[in-house]
Amino acid sequence: MSEQTIPRPHVPAPEPDLTPEIIVARAKALIPAVREQADEAERLGKHTPELDKKFTEAGFYRILQPRRFGGYAFDMHTFWRVIMAIAEGDAGTAWGLCLGAHHAQGLGAWFPEEGQVELFGPTGDFKCPHRAAPMGTSTPVDGGYIVKGQWDYCSGVGHATHFMCNTLVPGREAEGLLTICTPIENVTVLQDWGNGNIIGMNSSGSNSVRVDNVFVPEHCTCSGDWTHNTDKAAPGMYLHENPVFCGRIYAMYHIGLVIPVIGAAKGALYEYENILLTKKTYFAPQVPRYTVEEYQRHYGQARADIDSAEAIIMQIGLRYNELAERWYRTGEPFTREDDAEMYSMVQVAARLASQATTELFAAASSSAAKRGAAMQRHYRDMSMYLGHISARHDIISAEVARMHFGLKDGLF
Repeated sequence: MSEQTIPRPHVPAPEPDLTPEIIVARAKALIPAVREQADEAERLGKHTPELDKKFTEAGFYRILQPRRFGGYAFDMHTFWRVIMAIAEGDAGTAWGLCLGAHHAQGLGAWFPEEGQVELFGPTGDFKCPHRAAPMGTSTPVDGGYIVKGQWDYCSGVGHATHFMCNTLVPGREAEGLLTICTPIENVTVLQDWGNGNIIGMNSSGSNSVRVDNVFVPEHCTCSGDWTHNTDKAAPGMYLHENPVFCGRIYAMYHIGLVIPVIGAAKGALYEYENILLTKKTYFAPQVPRYTVEEYQRHYGQARADIDSAEAIIMQIGLRYNELAERWYRTGEPFTREDDAEMYSMVQVAARLASQATTELFAAASSSAAKRGAAMQRHYRDMSMYLGHISARHDIISAEVARMHFGLKDGLF
């Protein structure tokens, strides 16, 4: 379809006058509800449908969605504040919400205009995971591709309307990856997540997805390399006339994994404070634990680590906005090195949050390790991050140095 014949619908946002301050306040107000459903969400493998309805009505899925397609196109700092609040209630719920919501930005940045019209649709209802590992193939046919494969860890698929993944094109492997996006009814979501099937993040909706010979039109695909370009913005920045869609996703994607880790640390601090306020020391003289220096030290150090981790993330949100806005206004690139440097900072935040959770878990006594204890869940959720491929701070640190010195950049 030529540019002249592409329909140019404008989907009105549900609340045209919604502001970042209001949407952040809504997220903070939901913390008790998120916390209340955490155990049930672990069993289900995703946050509850009732809570997702509240997320949808609050506008969380539209924060990074183009205004033309019913979104609010707020900035990254706003999005991170919302996800941070939800993470304080439950880490797995925040992981699932974040990875179901922030790929609206990738669609708006990188996909052809015709594909955006089709995928965002007449209502702008878009909730979509993006599995980056190429675990399937896209075979070219007239007008598009036949997609086949199975992708694991599709975080955010629990309440998804669409599915996005990276594939290889047979015979064109040297050309790189192809990203495809298709409505969720075209795929099969496997029931292999939650209910203790994995050590942590059971409520994140990270099920596997199988695609069986599904036709995906050409305009619902794009290049799968969203990170290595150094001086050219994504086409969506100009299509939507908004720096939010500049296409830089390296640090942004990783923050989506680390905010839940900070949330687990915040949850652990909340539980630890309850322990200090309600329990006494074991031996005489038996006094409230919060009055004892040993317990005070654990609380104070963990709190400093958590506050520092959150400050790093919020600063990156502001820096991301600044670099994207500069790129849009002046043409000076928001470079891959800028992006990778922020990624490395995110990993520092993750280490601080992991350190805080570990300290609190160890100081809470063995009763906190019992099955069903909230402290145990926070510790398990944090532990999931440690095995994630993107958590390797040693690799990223070296990669930042290679970029700085003009050496070959081979990461992701």
